[in-house]
Amino acid sequence: MKTHFLFPNSFKKIGWFLFVPTMATILYIWLIDSSQLENLLEFKVFALYKTNILGASEYLVFIKNHLIDELLTILLMISLLFVGFSKTKSEDEMIEKIRYESLVWATYFNLFLLLFNTIFFYGLFYGNFIILNIFSQLLFFIIRFHYKIYQLNKATHDDE
Repeated sequence: MKTHFLFPNSFKKIGWFLFVPTMATILYIWLIDSSQLENLLEFKVFALYKTNILGASEYLVFIKNHLIDELLTILLMISLLFVGFSKTKSEDEMIEKIRYESLVWATYFNLFLLLFNTIFFYGLFYGNFIILNIFSQLLFFIIRFHYKIYQLNKATHDDE
């Protein structure tokens, strides 16, 4: 079977290798202590657009920025992409069906959460949720896809 748009199976290992330390670092910063890593990667970077709290916006400027947030975000996106969209060892029609159904389910579930939070939450909590929403659909997809693969393997093993 031809699987278009999927990475080779070896990318899944790379994805997990990137995901685990990245997620551990994100949780450490978010839940325990963000002050230690904040000054770790401070550089002058080029910004297309920068808004100021009390003042005019700036275009095409160099600013000082802590790159730890951007680095962790990029690593998390790449790791989830590799884990979610790498071929399985035995890619067949059943796996393709599970992948498709998991992606549709994750989309519906993610949009439901977005709708629910838009209606019932406001302020900073809503802003934090929107940031998490960037990754949640891919995360829901990965969780459901691997759970369904686990169920399929268990059912196949039980039949033997």
